[in-house]
Parts: sequence; structure tokens; C-alpha cells
Amino acid sequence: MAATTHTVSNQAPPLVGYDVYGGDRALTEGVERHLADAAPELLGEVRQELTRLGLAAGSSQAQEWGTQANENPPKLRTHDRYGNRIDEVEFHPAWHRLLGHAVTSGLTDAWGRPAGHLRRAAGFFVWSQAEAGHGCPVSMTHAAVPALRTDPELAAEWEPRLTSHVYEEGLRPAAEKAGVLFGMGMTEKQGGSDVRANTTAAKPLDASGEYLLTGHKWFCSAPMSDGFLVLAQAPGGLSCFLVPRVLPDGTRNVFAIQRLKDKLGNRSNASSEVEFDGTWARRVGEEGRGVRTIIEMVAATRLDCVIGSASLMRQALTQAVHHTEHRSAFGARLIEQPLMRNVLADLALESEAATVLTLRLAAAYDAGTEQERAFLRIAVPAAKYWVTKRCTPMVAEALECLGGNGYVEESGLPRLLRESPLNSIWEGSGNVQALDVLRALQREPQALNAFLQEVGLARGADHRLDSAIKHLLTDLADLEGIQARARRVVERMALVLQGSLLVRWAPPEVADAFCASRLGGDWGTAFGTLPHSLDLGAVVERARIAG
Repeated sequence: MAATTHTVSNQAPPLVGYDVYGGDRALTEGVERHLADAAPELLGEVRQELTRLGLAAGSSQAQEWGTQANENPPKLRTHDRYGNRIDEVEFHPAWHRLLGHAVTSGLTDAWGRPAGHLRRAAGFFVWSQAEAGHGCPVSMTHAAVPALRTDPELAAEWEPRLTSHVYEEGLRPAAEKAGVLFGMGMTEKQGGSDVRANTTAAKPLDASGEYLLTGHKWFCSAPMSDGFLVLAQAPGGLSCFLVPRVLPDGTRNVFAIQRLKDKLGNRSNASSEVEFDGTWARRVGEEGRGVRTIIEMVAATRLDCVIGSASLMRQALTQAVHHTEHRSAFGARLIEQPLMRNVLADLALESEAATVLTLRLAAAYDAGTEQERAFLRIAVPAAKYWVTKRCTPMVAEALECLGGNGYVEESGLPRLLRESPLNSIWEGSGNVQALDVLRALQREPQALNAFLQEVGLARGADHRLDSAIKHLLTDLADLEGIQARARRVVERMALVLQGSLLVRWAPPEVADAFCASRLGGDWGTAFGTLPHSLDLGAVVERARIAG
């Protein structure tokens, strides 16, 4: 009888067939909390919508689509067989399945539905856990709406297509499609984040708002899209333009895709360099006010960076908890061992703090009041700075929870790790976000007032939070020479905001652990260094998949 040489044991089973939404206590509680005053029928509708999406995201089918889309990255086809310029990007069918499911689930439709931003943010958070790369065109399409609304005529033409729940791939005149996608082109080689250094020129054809563009874009997002918002120098200064890929008569607009970027992560998504040479465009907003026009799109995509990072963090945490629940070492399951429990609890705190902050920002968009708009002016760049910064070290630590298994591509953790730095870079890197907060502090006192009123709602509930608020006020009292310490100030603002939200809404053991470590200083410099006296078991239990 042959010896048994390959018995598989002590391995975690595949994490499939679960509800990504319903299994996340912090997420479901947050959605319910922000919809507490909604009509019962709306609450029921949102629950059903997110549960369907959660089950789809946790299915083996969606996970397989994610794997296939990343193993078969997009390909650029510059010419057809006859030598005609076509500039098309070819995607694996799995990409279209993922993107199509996102569109039909309403992830490009937030601006007109009841509680639209909250339900869309929760949905984006859930569905991005299946695969993150296709979220780029979803985000761009969603975010184009507020920029286009500066021109009522353009908004009336394009908004119904942008917010449609119909996905139609392929390049055709927009008027022939039930739903369209949008991309964006701002940065150029010589300028990067300094978009006012752009050299792309816009020559007016007449007084109707039509122009011809000549120049290049160093990063053009989602080049397979139906339209793009771009910046170019018009006679009156830097302006915003809408560039359709296909003109109304069915001919292709001049949109020469020079190459696709070979990126660290985000492999399923196409990012490109493009050249304009007599490219037809419509002006959006006034000449010389391009940054002001497109800034609403940028603000919305920055919020999506926060959502995307929070989603990656939650998926990494879920994988780590699942593995340690099923893996044993030294006579006990990993999740039961004190040191591993400390690591998992620390990761769980980071994830829940990001989730709660994400939902608060989305709810502020829905409220739409002057107070909430002022709050968002500081809270969005501060959250974008901090949450996206925390994503990479957290995902790396979660990968380590799986040991060597986590370093293997089949685990899915390497893909999450490659994806994790992206949101900190896209839509303005860390320094850009920190400087944007400083700009708001110096020019918009109502924004700081709104921020302080928000964190003040939790004052008196935890002495460590109170002390952190006091130190923050000391920092903000002296804006002289603040640029060199801007990151430190913005980090403290984000942590105080997260702490205030957790103190108000999270279970006591979560709020206590967050305040002790992030605000009280009882913490090391790596994950897994929480005070041992905390109720770490309860924090880890909360992070497990519910149900």
C-alpha cells in the first residue's frame, strides 16, 4: 500500500458564498444609522439593493471575474488591419461583467436618488471588494455630473446617460447609447498636479462654445470611455472642456492613445497617454475658470478614493480573520492566540474607523446643507489624505497574517497590496491634500467652524479625545509656517474626526481601543501593539463576518 504523501489539512477553506454587505457590522450599522429618519419603504429598498450586491460580491463568480480581469490586462489597438487609426482598448470579458454589474447596480447614479450618495458609497464599498480596478470608470462617470451641471444645456444632454443603469460597451455616438462612461484628463508631463502649467491649447471655432484642442495628457483615465472632461488653455485662460470619443455624425474624434501605462497595480484598468490634434470639444463653464469647474468632479473622485481604500482595508481584514479562524498553530487556532488577536484587533480598528468616516462623508453629500458643504470642504481632503495613507501598511499586515500563503498570488492578497498605494496618489497625492486643507483653513473660516462643530459633538465623552481636540486647536492657532507641518496637522485632524465618530457611534470597546491607541499614545509603531488590557476579543469578534 502506497504511503500517503499529500494529505491537505489545516488550511482555510475558500472565502466564497458570503454576503459582503450583511456580514460587515460597521457598514450595515452605519447605513441604518444614517437612514434612521428615512421612510420605511426607502430603508427597505436600500437594504435589498445592498444585500443583492453583497451576495454578488461574495460569490465565486465575481471573484473569478476579478482574477480573470487582472490576469488578462487591457490591450491597446491603435490601428485596424488596413492601417486606419482606431485607438481602441480591448478588455477581457470579465472586465465587462464587473463594470456592467456596477452600472446596473446604480454605482454611477447618486445625484438624483433619495439617499443617493450614501447608498452609492456603500455599494461602491461592497462591490469594490470583488475587484477594484474597474472602479475607476465608475468613479469618473459618477463624478462628472456636478461639473457638467455648470452648463445646464450639457447637463440636460449628458446626465441621463451618465446616471443610467444600462451598460453599453463599444464606441458609438452617445445619442445612440442608453448609458455612457466618462473619463478625465488633467495632468500633463511638465505639470503633474500643477495643472495651471498645462500647455494643451484650445482654439475657439466660434461663439457657440466649440473648440479645437491641440496638446497631450500624461494621464488620461479610462480611455475606452464615451466622453472626457479635460483642461486646456483657452484665450481666456485655463478652461474645462468636454471631449466626446465619437462625434454626432458617427466619425471618431481625434483621440490618439499613445500608450497604456504599465502600472504597479490596478492592472485590470487602462490608464493612458493621449494626444489631441484638432480634437473637437465643447467648453464646460466659463473660460478661465477650468479648475473651479472641474473641482467638483475632483472632490467626488477624492471621496471615492476614501471609499476605495476603506473597501480594500475591509477586504484585507476579512481575509485575515477568515484565515486565522481556520488555521491552527502551537495547539490553538490563530485567532485565539493573544498576539494574533492583538494584530487583528488593531487592523479591525483601522478598518472600522475608515468605514465610519466614509459613510459620514457620503451622508453629508446627501444632506446638502451649507453647514455640511463647509464640513466637506475640510473633511474630504483630510480623509483622503489619512485613510488612503493607512491602506498600504494595513493591507501588508493583513497579508502577513496569512504567512507564506498570503504572499502567493492565489490568495488574492498580493493584488490588494499592489492596489493599496493607488488611492493615495490618484486625484492629488498626500502633499496636495494637506495643502488643500491648509488653503481651506486660511481662506474659508466657515469650513473650520463646521469641522470643529462636528468633532465637538463627542466632547466630554472620552478624556483622550478631549485632549486631542485641545492639542489640535493649539496647532491651528498658529498658521505661521504651517506648511512644513501640514501633514502632521492634517493627520491629527483626521484622527480626531475618526475618534469623535467612533465615540458617538461604535461599541464602547472599539471606541476605547481607538482613543487609547490613536489619540492617547498607548500604541507602538506597528500593528499589533495595542494595550493588552483592552477588550481585544470583542473587537475581533465584531470584525468577523456576521450571520
